[in-house]
Amino acid sequence: MSVTPQSNDLKNRILFTVFILAVYRLGTFVPLPGIDPEQLQILMAGNQKGLLGMFNVFAGGAVSRMAIFALGIMPYISSSIIVQLLTGVSDYFKNLKSQGETGRRKISQITRYGTVLLALVQGYGLSVGLESSANLVINPGVYFKITTVTTIVAGTIFLMWLGEQITQRGIGNGISLIIFSGIVAEIPRALVTTFELGRTGAISTLMIVGIFLLLILTIIFIVFMERALRKILINYPKRQMGNKIYGGDSSHLPLKVNNAGVIPAIFASALLLLPITFSNFNFSSNESFLNITSYFSQGQPLYMILYASGIIFFTFFYTSITFNPNETAENLRKYGGFIPGIRPGESTALYIDNILTKLTTIGALYLTLVCLMPEFLIANYPIPFYLGGASVLIVVVVAIDTVTQVQTRLMSSQYEQLIKKTKFGR
Repeated sequence: MSVTPQSNDLKNRILFTVFILAVYRLGTFVPLPGIDPEQLQILMAGNQKGLLGMFNVFAGGAVSRMAIFALGIMPYISSSIIVQLLTGVSDYFKNLKSQGETGRRKISQITRYGTVLLALVQGYGLSVGLESSANLVINPGVYFKITTVTTIVAGTIFLMWLGEQITQRGIGNGISLIIFSGIVAEIPRALVTTFELGRTGAISTLMIVGIFLLLILTIIFIVFMERALRKILINYPKRQMGNKIYGGDSSHLPLKVNNAGVIPAIFASALLLLPITFSNFNFSSNESFLNITSYFSQGQPLYMILYASGIIFFTFFYTSITFNPNETAENLRKYGGFIPGIRPGESTALYIDNILTKLTTIGALYLTLVCLMPEFLIANYPIPFYLGGASVLIVVVVAIDTVTQVQTRLMSSQYEQLIKKTKFGR
């Protein structure tokens, strides 16, 4: 069987993506200078719940090892949230968005600058927090702060660059794949920890079986909802040109139930992590910090309400900026397409917007259910964070998107080969 240039290109893209992800995983094991590893293990042993556990999930375990990628990709995600919110309310960003490729480049550049700024702030907060913990830093002082902030910021920028390389030269979806690889790499350890808890009697065998059954059902439910579509029938009128009649065909406008994908869960988590990223390290003796931390642990009403509200908000927000019913209705009108029983133009836009709103509501409730349901189990049982709802959702959705992208590239290469054969045959 001959190897075509297109299939060879896909193979190279996959190998490049695997190589970049391997570099990322290696970086999660490179520790920050000046940290006592024994004291770090003692500190992390008692701080695996709450926001610290969530932050460790998105950092691929780098927080528990206090590696150079301890901030992970979260500053970039937080910067993206701010820029996208500004795109919806600021005329300047709206104009940039309307400028096509040039505007997108400027928005990407602004997002990068925002990432550096947030990484500087969070890196400084991390250095101060590390020094506040007794015996954790070997030689505290100005030099430690400078080296820690420099290393953390450089690690975040390098990680952002790795994600962009996967998007451009790999199989795409770089930022999500980095988070995906970090979660997947830590899942075996989470499974071993769960079985060890069962062996020691901390969790009953029946509970472990129930957890894994719930995990399987959750995965099936996620796959079902991510594949769910609402197809709107589109008809095209017949047109006579000379002696021939063209058109008269019908097609469908597919609308996904969850048009936002995994973005709402990541964005909502990032917002929860951003204000009090390091308040859960127990670095400060201030009672106000400790009180804030107690409200943001699993099972607490405030944590659940804010998490659910963030998921619902970003589901509607992201859907609104990625799918415009008015543009869709205008494109249908230009090409002569219409929805049976609906007048073209504004009536079509309102009809599509009504359906999209109902689908987005279902999608937001689905994401909220998947992300919050396992959180109650984590709050009441010593289950690793990597088996939580957000982790499972990210793994399944990113895996589905990656397989879809690979299949799309394969199909496009097959079409190109077919076109070339047809030309040569003629």
